[in-house]
Amino acid sequence: MRLLVVGRLSGQLATAVKMAMDAGAKVAHVETCEAATHALRAGQGADLMMVDYDLDIAGLIAANEGERIRVPVVACGVGSDPKRAGDAIRAGAKEFIPLPPEADLIAAVLAAVADDERPMVARDPAMQAVIGMADQVAPSEASILITGESGVGKEVVARYLHAKSKRASRPFISVNCAAIPENLLESELFGHEKGAFTGALARRIGKFEEASGGTLLLDEISEMDARLQAKLLRAIQEREIDRVGGSKPVKVDIRILATSNRDLAQAVREGSFREDLLFRLNVINLRLPALRERPGDIIPMAEFFAKKYAAANGVANRAISAQARQRLLGHRWPGNVRELENAMHRAVLLSTGPEIEEFAIRLPDGAPMSSSQAPGAETARVASMAAEAVTRGFVGQTVAAVEQQLIIDTLSHCLGNRTHAANILGISIRTLRNKLKEYSDAGVSVPPPQQGASAA
Repeated sequence: MRLLVVGRLSGQLATAVKMAMDAGAKVAHVETCEAATHALRAGQGADLMMVDYDLDIAGLIAANEGERIRVPVVACGVGSDPKRAGDAIRAGAKEFIPLPPEADLIAAVLAAVADDERPMVARDPAMQAVIGMADQVAPSEASILITGESGVGKEVVARYLHAKSKRASRPFISVNCAAIPENLLESELFGHEKGAFTGALARRIGKFEEASGGTLLLDEISEMDARLQAKLLRAIQEREIDRVGGSKPVKVDIRILATSNRDLAQAVREGSFREDLLFRLNVINLRLPALRERPGDIIPMAEFFAKKYAAANGVANRAISAQARQRLLGHRWPGNVRELENAMHRAVLLSTGPEIEEFAIRLPDGAPMSSSQAPGAETARVASMAAEAVTRGFVGQTVAAVEQQLIIDTLSHCLGNRTHAANILGISIRTLRNKLKEYSDAGVSVPPPQQGASAA
């Protein structure tokens, strides 16, 4: 985490800074609010500001907002004056840290405000295959397009790729292309010079320059305007950008990741997305399965969120009851991981017994999840019928034919990646290669490795 400390580094504040560094924060320091805004405008970047409550916190936040810079603020001060602490919170600070500081409190506040704790749960084979591919490509410099439904965890995977890359010690900068108005996104990405447009009172460094040396995530890239797509294509090709109102290009050294919950190939056919830009971004594609396609991850994620929100709300961490687990496993989760997280937050707050009860697992509108969604007697009967139908489909086939179908289907599921398919099948890569050669020689179509999938 990048921490910007604002105030005079004397006595207890200096001690707090040292504790923050010990907790893993990368710390920069300025003495005044004006210097803080200038540093952020100049591209220094911060995930959190720790500000002396003797300073004008409301004015600092307003100045940053005027530059569309949104960095959360934690106030701190000697003496624990309740009125001044309250004033700082009302001015916009997220938390207050009394000085002299406590190391545990510093670490807890940094973690809570930054919210960097994003789980990478990959117990299900479908997700393990994706993470295996991510591990292969993370050390490269290739652009990666991460696709999947809304809420599946695309940004979590992007952060995972950055952490596994050669740029892990450098900045990870994310820009939500859908959340920034079209007329402001160009300046947000590429920056602007003083006087470039009304309101451009000083030079502003954009996200491309802020991310230089590290990774830039273009979240929901499909929402970008076609005109800006052309400028983005040039920036990716040439590794240089033009600030709005600038007179000369600026070199940048970045690795590009992008996400989309839309079918970009279809967007190309519809004319709303440039084909050449898609080719540049989609050197490697990581498609994240929906949560309903990775049921092995539902309970481990639910347990993680239950523990997280128990701690956040100061209540005891409770196990998830067997009936509640059935409800979780029976739901289709149209909102994916994001919906599951919210459901577990509600469940932690609504449960009253020694376990998280079935009734506490509720839909987003507050209604209990229907028992028909849980694998009860009717669901079990349907599952049994389905299993029987599958078994009947095998009757009359040889073991070799069933084995061939299983191998081909598994390989297709792994996008042609031989190593991942062999791991899932529980056989050696040599055995798999021999089988595939046998099938190929017999004229059977064998799935080739897709882009980003290793043939090894």
